[in-house]
Amino acid sequence: MSARMTRWSVYVLIAIGFAVACAFLSYWQFERNENRAEQIALVEKNYDADPVPLQDLIGADGELAAGDVWHPVVLEGEYLPDEQLLVRNRPRGGTSAFEVLVPFRDSDGRILIVDRGWVPPGDGDSPDAVPAPPSGQVEVVVRVRPGEQAPASGRGAPEGQVPTIHLPAIAELVDGDVITSAYGQIVSESPSGDGALGTFDSPTDDPGPHLSYAIQWILFALMGFIFIGYIIRTEIAKHREELEGRPAVAKTPRRRDRDADVEDELLDAHH
Repeated sequence: MSARMTRWSVYVLIAIGFAVACAFLSYWQFERNENRAEQIALVEKNYDADPVPLQDLIGADGELAAGDVWHPVVLEGEYLPDEQLLVRNRPRGGTSAFEVLVPFRDSDGRILIVDRGWVPPGDGDSPDAVPAPPSGQVEVVVRVRPGEQAPASGRGAPEGQVPTIHLPAIAELVDGDVITSAYGQIVSESPSGDGALGTFDSPTDDPGPHLSYAIQWILFALMGFIFIGYIIRTEIAKHREELEGRPAVAKTPRRRDRDADVEDELLDAHH
């Protein structure tokens, strides 16, 4: 195999490797787009559904089904304000806010962590003020959501605060039978508590750029083969020009020699 063919084979292998990488990335983006579509469909199905009792969604096993996320639940019982916790560093209202978690003991005796809203940061490590929840018997409507992961960095938080809504860790700080598969994001409470907390925006239905990214990776793979084909074609054309140019250079001196012979013959005849 000539050096030129070896070089072209390397080019093709590079294009194939690049295409495989692009195919993997494209598949990953297609998966993300599909997952995002499922999330949007789940929100559309559950977000504005009629509230149901807690027991209808989270049974005795304490587990929340994936298809019930965002579904409204009505709680009847009382807040446990003495065990309130703040979640730090939450991006709300354009600031690094605090979300206010208050355990709620439902009529069935179980405790659901309720996220009542958020408050802006204060001058120090805590907000300047946190509105208190209503006391006594309260009816609260929340949307159930799964808890969050523990921080990968292992970062902690001051006393009375938590770095994320990691429910197993929160359950260790609260007395009672705490549900650890879900928490409730508040919709309404009756009667209302003192003051007002920041509210939560509804989830966006933006599918994101995943589908366009997936198509772009496919185009990148095709462009890789086109580019390699262009390089090989350019080299072939250059090599052909070199081959065609060599005979022309060799014939020129012979043509000049024949012309010189003719001139000599004419001079001899003249003399």
